[in-house]
Amino acid sequence: MNSFRCLLIVAIILSLAGCSSNKDAYKGMSATQIFAEAEKNMQKENYGKAVKDFEALEARFPYGEYADKAQLGLINAYYKHNEPALALSAADRFIRMNPHHPQSDYAYYLKGLVNYDQNYSFTFRYFPLDKSARDPSSAEEAFETFKELIERFPKSQYVPDARQRMVFLRNMLAQHELLVVEYYIKRGAFLSAANRANHIIKYFEQTPAIPKALAALVTSYRKLGMNKLAEDALTTLKDNFPDSEEAKQFSN
Repeated sequence: MNSFRCLLIVAIILSLAGCSSNKDAYKGMSATQIFAEAEKNMQKENYGKAVKDFEALEARFPYGEYADKAQLGLINAYYKHNEPALALSAADRFIRMNPHHPQSDYAYYLKGLVNYDQNYSFTFRYFPLDKSARDPSSAEEAFETFKELIERFPKSQYVPDARQRMVFLRNMLAQHELLVVEYYIKRGAFLSAANRANHIIKYFEQTPAIPKALAALVTSYRKLGMNKLAEDALTTLKDNFPDSEEAKQFSN
């Protein structure tokens, strides 16, 4: 029993020593050294350790040349470490506190990426499910953030990539609206379906959803007895998308 107690005491002492060692992990290190360590861990994809490095850098050197580097690095580290809520909070804080910083565009870009990647959760990444069927709020936030990035920083190096992502997001949001239209039609809520289809045509022009939205208008207006509006929608569909499956559908 005494032997067991001795072993237990030794284990406790070693554990406390380990905790003490962890608390002093950055003792005596300069801001330059901590930043270099954080960058090294980012390159090694050791994102959890990089988060701790950037947090330590920000806490120990809140002013000076490494303050903003720590904050920006922390946004990216949280993002890479799959901590979207912390990444978004850090990005919003940086943007709020540094509205005229020369790297504010990077903070906007990272914020957009975080929301963009919320559309690629584990379930949807590994299983063939329709992304447009999920809650579109993250996609909408990503779109608006990329849009703000482009408007505020039109010459930013991140603009080309942001534009490409916006095209994808816009198409996906339009597809989500179509799912809502189809739901209304199945439920017999034809007025709601027509209103939603018109919303797609107005706000999502030049997306692949337009022919289907026009076809939904034709169907909904016919069901509502609004034959003139149905014919107008059909004419628009055939004139602008003559080779589409939707146009052929009404030719039979």
